Amino acid sequence: MEITINGLDTIRSAARQFIENIGSSRVFAFYGKMGAGKTTFVKALCEELGCDDVITSPTFAIVNEYTDGEQQPVYHFDFYRIKKLEEVYDMGYEEYFYSGALCLIEWPELIEDVLPDDTVRVTIEEQADGSRLLTF
Repeated sequence: MEITINGLDTIRSAARQFIENIGSSRVFAFYGKMGAGKTTFVKALCEELGCDDVITSPTFAIVNEYTDGEQQPVYHFDFYRIKKLEEVYDMGYEEYFYSGALCLIEWPELIEDVLPDDTVRVTIEEQADGSRLLTF
């Protein structure tokens, strides 16, 4: 599926469209270059899910936990600073990825070996006109 995000004024509607099409999937890996809009989209996604928490990039914490409108956990990961896969083992990734909670992962390229088989891979690419194309 493809969703076009024409600008920040349409990102929330793009997030709603994404949510309507995720089905029963729980783990989403977001791929894209630095500045493509991964964190911005995840923030919009969490807001549309009803998270009242302040949504920030977990670059230094590696994982942030939010609570959605149904009082369910939403885990937001940023693996940009991971240097060794052992760091992911040490943080107990299995407890998150196999919890049944929604997991939103930025920079999954660094942990491909431990992603669940049913991970949905989402690509965000900046287009020549400045819009973003989200494909999953």
